[in-house]
Amino acid sequence: MQSLVDFLNGIIWSPVLIYLCLGAGLFYSVITRFVQIRHFFEMWRLLLSGKSSEKGISSFQALAVSLSGRVGTGNIAGVAAAIGFGGPGAVFWMWTVAFFGAATAYAESTLAQIYKEEDEGEFRGGPAYYIEKAMGQKWYAWIFAIATIFACGVLLPGVQSNSIGNAVEAAFGSGQMIETAVGTFSFAKIFTGTVVSIILAFIIFGGVKRIAHFTQVVVPFMALAYIVTAFIIILLNISAVPTIFAMIINDAFTPMAGFGAAIGWGVKRGVYSNEAGQGTGPHAAAAANVDHPAQQGLVQSFSIYIDTLLVCSATAFMILITGAYNVHGGGEGAFLVQNLSESISANGPVFTQLAIESALPGIGKPFIAVALFFFAFTTILAYYYIAETNIAYIRRTFKISGLMFILKLVLISAVFYGTVKTANLAWAMGDVGVGLMAWLNIVGILIIFFLSKPAIKALKDYEEQQKRGVTEYTFNPVKLGIKGATYWEDRYRRESGKSATSGDKEVDVEVVNNTSS
Repeated sequence: MQSLVDFLNGIIWSPVLIYLCLGAGLFYSVITRFVQIRHFFEMWRLLLSGKSSEKGISSFQALAVSLSGRVGTGNIAGVAAAIGFGGPGAVFWMWTVAFFGAATAYAESTLAQIYKEEDEGEFRGGPAYYIEKAMGQKWYAWIFAIATIFACGVLLPGVQSNSIGNAVEAAFGSGQMIETAVGTFSFAKIFTGTVVSIILAFIIFGGVKRIAHFTQVVVPFMALAYIVTAFIIILLNISAVPTIFAMIINDAFTPMAGFGAAIGWGVKRGVYSNEAGQGTGPHAAAAANVDHPAQQGLVQSFSIYIDTLLVCSATAFMILITGAYNVHGGGEGAFLVQNLSESISANGPVFTQLAIESALPGIGKPFIAVALFFFAFTTILAYYYIAETNIAYIRRTFKISGLMFILKLVLISAVFYGTVKTANLAWAMGDVGVGLMAWLNIVGILIIFFLSKPAIKALKDYEEQQKRGVTEYTFNPVKLGIKGATYWEDRYRRESGKSATSGDKEVDVEVVNNTSS
């Protein structure tokens, strides 16, 4: 199994995908005139405004749901793997893909808002929806939907639960070894997998609203607690910070593990962590209740900063300051840097646990176990919601009953299995899922740009209304030449019709009605 998964990763995560992720971010940064910088303060304003409705969640809730997918085990174990296999310079490339990826996140999340639909009283949307409507290629949308259901329902949850199991085992011991029909596992992992599966079942059977309410409380709390702990460790070693910065920058271009390794691992773990371009964030973005699609695009763009520039950087600095890492060389068992035992895997949370433990004795291992539980658990919830959304997309064509129930059972089983299996296999399977989605989504949003530029048109429209100083934003896709945005067409017609007293609004209603007819 490990050999097969490694072979697939060699194909999917070829240098082409690495540079496609970076190139797409650079492209959208230039096209939007670096929207991630120009509208930084507007992102803050939008984050704190917006309300939920019976059909949709608030901008903050949507941010929390998407952050629950972004802020996960990749921020703790993923950063460790990037350093362990790509050297300290890999952190620089994580920053790079995050900065440019913020523009990609704007584009994909705005597209999700433009082409969202109402489904059984809730907003649904994501790459499958905008690929079908903006590209007009339903077959491509179906490929993405199926790949995403498989990735988020089977492959990716195991990475998260595996890190929870490893962290608990490292913090509290493995306990008695138990023989089962599928192998021998520690009591700690079996117990952890059982507890996580039971809690997960309770929440996912409650629907998206329960997921949103849970994540909007847990995500900010866990991220803040983690960042505060990291800052304490950094402050205790403040004199080492300039040296660490220099190490990261120098190794990014002349790295100990090779230039290609630093870029490859930095981009791979960066995309895994912040998910920009991967196509997962747009699902939560589509569920938000906003006045203009560009608003949620900006909010989702801001989430990339939180994920990588704050949380991932906090992990990286803790590991590098305390020296709690190894850097693997080219051969099996070869190390370019070895500060820890060779038995400690880079594909896990142990680097981070040891980093905190060395700075704050008695705290590191249990703290990371608890933090990883919340990080990884909320990410699993986000994966469920994403898989659920793509099943809802398929059910638009084939009304097959029971699919949602089957998804719940499969995901819970994948979570339990992931908790007890080896870390290398779990991460490798997760990389397959991330890579498949990234390929399909990035190619899709680039083609959509050259076909009709809907995300760019939405941004220009929003900026024009900003300049006019409007208090209530509106979005008229017909006027902008955007086809297929049926939700926004109906909403604009409905809202304009209620207050069609001014001349300009009467003209707008007439335009919409004439176009519709």
